[in-house]
Amino acid sequence: MRMGLAADHGGFELKEWLRERLSDEHDVVDYGASELDPTDDYPDFVEPLARAVAAGEVERGIVVCGSGVGACVAANKVAGVRAALITDAFSAHQGVEDDDMNVICLGGRVIGPELAWHLVRTFLAARYRALPRFERRLEKVRALERRSER
Repeated sequence: MRMGLAADHGGFELKEWLRERLSDEHDVVDYGASELDPTDDYPDFVEPLARAVAAGEVERGIVVCGSGVGACVAANKVAGVRAALITDAFSAHQGVEDDDMNVICLGGRVIGPELAWHLVRTFLAARYRALPRFERRLEKVRALERRSER
């Protein structure tokens, strides 16, 4: 799977750790940060990743900031991105299966690498179930996006 990875200073160490592990099995595109800089800002790295997900350049995205909240807010500003802050395995797969989540957001200062690895693997293994009720809900989300673009 081709996936994108991005983080600011708060998630830099976890991003690097995940990149190394993921690169053995997946084609990983790193959207930065490329070095630890305590003055960087998460939108600068999240936006290019989110746009790549929305454009289909990468299938899924993983974003990490200190809490995961800011990265999630920024990612969801890009139409076509369905990002969520994930801290448990159920949400990691259910968000994909029911809501077609395509970006997972993690808190580099909140969870450790082994839990992050478990959540990412669960997220990547999950597949969207295009049941009529899920499709109906996603169309309503897309309509919200279209209204917001005006």
